[in-house]
Amino acid sequence: MPITPLSPMQNRLLDAIEPHVIFDGWSEDAFKMAIADSGLSEADARAACPRGATDLAVAYHQRGDAAMVAQMEATDLASMRYSERVAAAIRFRLEVVDRDMVRRGMTLFSMPHLAPIGTQLVWGTADLIWETLGDTSDDINWYSKRTILSGVYASCVVYWLGDETGGEATAAFIDRRIDNVMQFEKFKSTVKKTPVLGQFATGMEKLLSGIKAPKRGAAEDLPGRWTLND
Repeated sequence: MPITPLSPMQNRLLDAIEPHVIFDGWSEDAFKMAIADSGLSEADARAACPRGATDLAVAYHQRGDAAMVAQMEATDLASMRYSERVAAAIRFRLEVVDRDMVRRGMTLFSMPHLAPIGTQLVWGTADLIWETLGDTSDDINWYSKRTILSGVYASCVVYWLGDETGGEATAAFIDRRIDNVMQFEKFKSTVKKTPVLGQFATGMEKLLSGIKAPKRGAAEDLPGRWTLND
């Protein structure tokens, strides 16, 4: 999922709303104060953010994603094990945002009508991590990697919001969650070597082999496609 650059007006409004979100959340009141502080007309602000503060909350998340990718690209990840690279990416993502801003965002996106947007944002972060790490999967693994990482990332965010140790406890929590995933992968490998279960696993893999990842840059292909095997 490519990062969509924020427009100059969106950046201006986002900078202006940040001091108000801490007290008023991602609310209409905070958005109106951001308009006043930014010096933009209400018409221009509404054109840049039709959903008001909700659009700015999305923009804040996207700005965090962009900062995470920049940090990943500036770090020598090649010297790390793959699990360490994923853990580092999650740490980078948490380091570039403010906890109070994220806490307010979780409150916003926990609302039923906005929950799908929050889910999409978490998925987008997981997708960016895999893309930046050079993931080339084009089958069911494309989905499973992002599904698992979305769950890991979401749990790490919740833990981080309550961490009062300066980040040490969160770093250890991230490592434990990644270790859990690696243990599960080892378990799957063991199952494949078991005669009966291995045959079942092989059959399921063949059945699911027709699931393909979305074509890069092809919006009409989302969320994926099913192809019949010859």
